[in-house]
Formats: sequence, C-alpha cells, structure tokens
Amino acid sequence: MNRPLLFLDVDGPLNPYAAKPEKRPDGYTTLRVPQNGGGREDGALSARRRLLRVWLNPEHGRSLLGIGYELCWATTWMDDANRWIAPVLGLPGLPFVDFGDALFRERPDGVHWKTGPLVDYADGRSFAWVDDEQSDLDQAYVTAHHRGSALLHHVNPRIGLLQDDFRTLADFARSQDTPRATG
Repeated sequence: MNRPLLFLDVDGPLNPYAAKPEKRPDGYTTLRVPQNGGGREDGALSARRRLLRVWLNPEHGRSLLGIGYELCWATTWMDDANRWIAPVLGLPGLPFVDFGDALFRERPDGVHWKTGPLVDYADGRSFAWVDDEQSDLDQAYVTAHHRGSALLHHVNPRIGLLQDDFRTLADFARSQDTPRATG
C-alpha cells in the first residue's frame, strides 16, 4: 500500500516566523538565507543583500521521517527547500509541488492558492497538509474535489510543529493503513 503524502509548508510549521523576533524558540537553530533579488543584476550590491532569518528545529526531520508518510514540499520555497531546509533537518531531497502560475494568485472564492494544486498533485491519493494558512474554505474544497482521505492540519506560526502535531499526523497515517478485505 502507498503511504499517504505529507505536504509540508516551511514558513509557519517548520519555521515559526511569527515567534517573538528577539527570542529563538528552544531547540531551534538560526539559518540565514539570501532573499531573492537583494541586489543589482551586476552583483554590485550583493554584499549588502538582506538575509532572511529562518528558525529550524533539526529534530523535526527525524520526527517527519518516522510518522509514515511520503514527504513532499508544499511551499513557496519549492525546490529551494531541498537546498536550504532539508539539510538542516536531516531530510533527503524531497519532491515538491511546482505551483507555477498559481503561486500567490488570489482566488475569488477565498480558497487558498495552494489548495487546488495540492489536490491535483495528490490525484486521489490520501494526504495530510501541514500549513499555517488553511481555512474552512480549503477543507470544503478538498472535500468536494478530492477522492481520497485528507487531513488539513493547521500549525500556529508563532510556535511551529509540536509533539501533539506529530501524533495527530501519525494517527492519520495509521488510519490510512487499514487491511483490505479479500474475497
């Protein structure tokens, strides 16, 4: 049986960006990542490029690998998550959802711009989606448009993933691994 997908957002669940800026959460390390477009094309301002502060908990990688999912980035970082985030967490390179033209595109129905592409990517396969921006509208969209089971799990961006979150995710993954009746 295929394991369910776990769509991972970075900012919020893995990087508690909304925590008090002067106090890094316990267990987290600070990563400084160059922001896109921080200087002129010729590189003259590259030394003055602003760096994005990212807090990551290296223990999260081991926890994510142990809860029964096929992991997939579902973040604006897209493949850059493999360059910057995965090594700190001890994760291998992961597939990612390429949001293409949907990236940051507001929808008139209020559904998050990630929701449709995630449902399309899952293509009926069970999934959990960890993010800090889903709403009831996203759950309704997934229920109406996705053939498989889905868990939309909201994470507080001031706190990031906690042990209770990992338990909830593991419980959902186990619930998808039910024996099939024969005969």
